[in-house]
Amino acid sequence: MVQRMGMVIGINADDIQEYKRLHADVWPTVLKRLKQSNISNYSIFLREPENLMFSYWEYTGSDFEADMAEVAKDPTTQDWWKVCGPMQRPLDSRSENEWWASMEHVFYLE
Repeated sequence: MVQRMGMVIGINADDIQEYKRLHADVWPTVLKRLKQSNISNYSIFLREPENLMFSYWEYTGSDFEADMAEVAKDPTTQDWWKVCGPMQRPLDSRSENEWWASMEHVFYLE
C-alpha cells in the first residue's frame, strides 16, 4: 500500500540558490538511504515570494517509524541535514518533533 505524504517548510530567501544547487546534485548516499527506507517519488517544490517549500513522497514500507529511524541515524544523512537545516524555517504551527510540517492528504487522482 502506498502512503502519499506532503510536508511544508519555509526557506531563508538568501539560501534559495544554494539550496537549489545542493538539490540538483543530492549526495548519492542520502538518496540510497531514502530508497532503502521505502521512500520514492520524492519531490520538493518552491513557492516564491513566500519562500515556502512543499515536499511530496510516497512511502511503500510497512513500518514507517522504523524506516524513518534508520534515515535519522544514518551519518551521511545527518551531515546533509547539518548543511540544509540552517537554510530552512520550520513553521510555528508544526507538531512537536516535526521539522517539516505534515500536511493532510485530501485528494488524489489516479
